[in-house]
Amino acid sequence: MKLTAAQALVAWLVAQRSETLDGREVPLFPAVFGIFGHGNVLGLGTALHERRDEIPVWRGHTEQGMALAAVGYAKATQRRQVGVATSSIGPGALNMVTAAGVAHANRLPLLLLPGDTFTTRAPDPVLQQVEHFGDATATVNDAFRAVSRYFDRITRPEQLISTLPQAVRVLTDPADAGPVTLALPQDVQAETYDFPDALFEPVLHRVPRPRADERSLADAAAALRDSARPLLVLGGGARYSGAGRTALEFAERHGVPIVETTAGRTLVPHEHPLYAGPLGVTGSTSANVLAAEADLVLAVGTRLQDFTTASWTVFAPTVRLVTVNTARFDAVKHGALAVVGDADATVRDLAERVGEWRADTEWTARAAAQRGAWDAHIDKLRAPAPGTPSYAQVVGVVNELSGPSDYVMTASGGMPGELVGGWRATGGAPTMDVEYGFSCMGYELAGAWGAAMAHTDGLVTTVLGDGSYLMLNSELFSAAFAGHPFVAVVCDNDGYAVIARLQEGQGGAPFNNFYADCRTAHDEPPRVDFAAHARSLGCAVFTADDLHEFRVAYAGAREAAVRESRPAVLVIRTQPSSWTEAGAWWEVGVPEHLSGRAAHAEAKPRQVRYLRR
Repeated sequence: MKLTAAQALVAWLVAQRSETLDGREVPLFPAVFGIFGHGNVLGLGTALHERRDEIPVWRGHTEQGMALAAVGYAKATQRRQVGVATSSIGPGALNMVTAAGVAHANRLPLLLLPGDTFTTRAPDPVLQQVEHFGDATATVNDAFRAVSRYFDRITRPEQLISTLPQAVRVLTDPADAGPVTLALPQDVQAETYDFPDALFEPVLHRVPRPRADERSLADAAAALRDSARPLLVLGGGARYSGAGRTALEFAERHGVPIVETTAGRTLVPHEHPLYAGPLGVTGSTSANVLAAEADLVLAVGTRLQDFTTASWTVFAPTVRLVTVNTARFDAVKHGALAVVGDADATVRDLAERVGEWRADTEWTARAAAQRGAWDAHIDKLRAPAPGTPSYAQVVGVVNELSGPSDYVMTASGGMPGELVGGWRATGGAPTMDVEYGFSCMGYELAGAWGAAMAHTDGLVTTVLGDGSYLMLNSELFSAAFAGHPFVAVVCDNDGYAVIARLQEGQGGAPFNNFYADCRTAHDEPPRVDFAAHARSLGCAVFTADDLHEFRVAYAGAREAAVRESRPAVLVIRTQPSSWTEAGAWWEVGVPEHLSGRAAHAEAKPRQVRYLRR
């Protein structure tokens, strides 16, 4: 089949299929997000136009934003579908590097197709080309190497035949999942080759479920049987494996309290008697208390990031750590007893091997008791009060008015602590996306666009601060133009409030975070009219001055978003210094002359570096 390299790539994209967790067959690549320039408009752009009825192309308005939308799409489909983003060479390509970092840190599949300079070098240097004096082969696309799971530069059309199977391997492998970058020189995109017909035959990709080694399973089962106070930690890997129900049945059978990481949130119904809450710095005191008392931690599908482990101070130094992960890279961390395998399959296999063993009954009851105390604390934070609302009050209203199939998102600043720590899931399904692997400001709006495309069973609500809104808001227009509804709750507290809290809480002087502490030439600096700005981008707009108005406005925003098929933006002023706190430590570099150094010195010795098996 004689095709250009770009035509062959698009034909291959169309042919790839995926199997969802519930067994449905769907396109592996359901959408392409594109901004075209001289590096991709004629080759790849023409090829995409020719197949536009088979693979939709959505116009973005920042390359970073559209690639983040593709990341949000992948998260909302539990990594069963992959968004594609293409750009021209130079600045367009480099704008997507941040999104690649988000996908890489969060183990989410993303296919990036940046244009590249001519392989012939005949017109060098071309517009937007960066020349390297000592390396003629280098282009700006080499910046993607640090944030790609798989990278290739296609310098001949026939190279697609060998690289495409490797690309799809990474995009669908639960252990290796992450961004794939295929740099496409613009002259190669237009070159033709006689491709084998078989390359374009439909292929159904089923995510593999590798089984764990029998000996490691036996060791893990023996460790469980020896424990009286076990704790089950569910992470993102449990979500992507669809292991939530299996893990809950395991916990019920053996009386094991359950906690969740940020990526594992909403897998367990909040009111379940074994649920002790979310773990870590942005989690709950209930989960952290149990973690400190547990004699064994069974961590399923988590890389145990520092916010989950409170910089490795949340567990007792004598705890036994058993990790279940598809990636051996994650499973062996911190001296854990590593069980390498699919989360769902491995938990099932462990259940068969531990027999009738059960945790101590008093320990089992601790989950409900501790979570009850945490719930009472959250209830106080959410209680209506006069004046400017807090984050906790805003989240409480969103939580109360959201249904079990709705989807909530955030990424940075103080809001992760409010959603992770305070949200009460009702359905026991993955309905939350807190991007806290990379904590990318701006993901809240761009990722919501992608999530709104994918999550059609309920409404998406994204909650963000004024800082994130100002970082990246262009995709509000993209979503409004395309007709993808979601609600964006913008909490305006006059600056980067959570970093100001960190700065001042450690004894630093207030500097460059709140607007009042920033350099300006004006006695009365300008303020952003977020409502007017969002309206100018084609969104339905609502405002609120207090909690009662917010409740009414949020209900109206939900209705408007669905009715008008566009984003609805709700703007509210919030308190700058009221937070949901789990009481856990987080290690940051504190200079010796700041007051926070004493607390740092006190906490540092509690840090577990390596655990005994």
